[in-house]
Amino acid sequence: MIDWIARARKGAARRIRWLLTLGLLATPLPVSATTILLVGDSLSSGYGLGSEGWAALANQQFEAGGNDIRIVNDSISGDTTAGGLARIGDGIARVSPDWVMIELGGNDGLRGVMPDVIAGNLRRMIDIARDAGAQTLLLGMRIPPNYGAAYTERFERVFEDVSTETGTPLLPFFIGELALDPAYMQSDMIHPNDAAQPLIRDRVVPFILEHVDG
Repeated sequence: MIDWIARARKGAARRIRWLLTLGLLATPLPVSATTILLVGDSLSSGYGLGSEGWAALANQQFEAGGNDIRIVNDSISGDTTAGGLARIGDGIARVSPDWVMIELGGNDGLRGVMPDVIAGNLRRMIDIARDAGAQTLLLGMRIPPNYGAAYTERFERVFEDVSTETGTPLLPFFIGELALDPAYMQSDMIHPNDAAQPLIRDRVVPFILEHVDG
């Protein structure tokens, strides 16, 4: 038995030397991309668009720039922070992301959901992501001023407060000034149009690259 084991070990050593000679063992193994799970609503799902949305355009830019980053877009039109909280665990289990980027809250604001409830849902989503070993990013939201100054200000502070409390990087109102320009908005003045998508990409991609290695 001992002689057989010794011969097997010698044979394995010879095979390893042969593979090294051919250079096969020196070939690097493929490295998986840094994966970002995007949990969002219609602003990221491509609602009303005739072409690709900003997340798909971001993936194209990452690939063209040699950045080993991939966004898995798990956005659903009409979703709220409560909906995101209910489904984020399934998304994480399915994708096993390195990062989770949350783009939710706009529909909560349009429905007048209390800011404390929105903040609580966002914090719990961040906790779930981190418990699963993922890091987190947050895309901020705003709502139209016709909801009243008190509510709109409290709503906007939700994202700043959650970012500060959890240490999650925040991109304030990720659509930015495009929301005020009819040339970049659909007729409802809520959803960005096709022309806006590259500009949104150009806002989000530098934010991602600032925080995510890829």
